Amino acid sequence: MQIKSDDLLPAGTKDYIHIKIQQRNGRKTLTTVKEIADNYDKKELVKPFKKKFACNGTVNEHPGYGEVIQLQSDQLKNTYASSLERLDRLRTTS
Repeated sequence: MQIKSDDLLPAGTKDYIHIKIQQRNGRKTLTTVKEIADNYDKKELVKPFKKKFACNGTVNEHPGYGEVIQLQSDQLKNTYASSLERLDRLRTTS
């Protein structure tokens, strides 16, 4: 799933992020959010996600994508809506 919006990200950055669901074992899933612009602090983004969705989350270093946010369980719809809201709020306060 790609989020596209020209007015959310500063000029010269990618205008999309990737939200991916990975099946682990059994019913366990992992939501990965990657390709967020480098000027956003991923650790500051993951904090409200963890509180709002009542799940654990972390920022991991990926060799191909740089820093990626990983959240436990299927948080696709929640992450999609909140990332638009959160990125816009971070952009207006920066």
